[in-house]
Amino acid sequence: AHTLQTWLDLTEQLLETGVDSVAIKDMSGILTPHAAFELVSEIKKRYDVTLHLHCHATTGMAEMALLKAIEAGVDGVDTAISSMSGTYGHPATEALVATLAGTQYDTGLDIHRLESIAAYFREVRKKYHAFEGQLKGTDSRILVAQVPGGMLTNLEGQLKQQSAAHRLD
Repeated sequence: AHTLQTWLDLTEQLLETGVDSVAIKDMSGILTPHAAFELVSEIKKRYDVTLHLHCHATTGMAEMALLKAIEAGVDGVDTAISSMSGTYGHPATEALVATLAGTQYDTGLDIHRLESIAAYFREVRKKYHAFEGQLKGTDSRILVAQVPGGMLTNLEGQLKQQSAAHRLD
């Protein structure tokens, strides 16, 4: 079972090998905000290590998990520019920047410059539309199935090749 103690033991094992940073990777987007807070808090309390959180937006919980991890002291988080975010990817950078603005966690990033970047990538994304997955929002079924995002996109691609993409549901 994946308990808090499991992750603390794993962190200790990694640190014993000499690593100087640890990344928590939530590839399914199933890390709950409260679990993120508890995990980050406990690791930071026990170990002197740079800690990073990588969450996928598949289930709609990633933004909340990132915020709670930031409040718990995580050193870095992964996001994506809004025009390339969501679905199987990462939460939007701009949303997190706006959420943290004016707080002790303010990133200092300029939301207007980020919008310029997002506009550029909106156009780029159009060129690659054929390669996008079917997911257009969040998929709460992953909270039950706990399938990693990479596995979903791979399965979807294979079904497409077999003219069976309609079977994904």
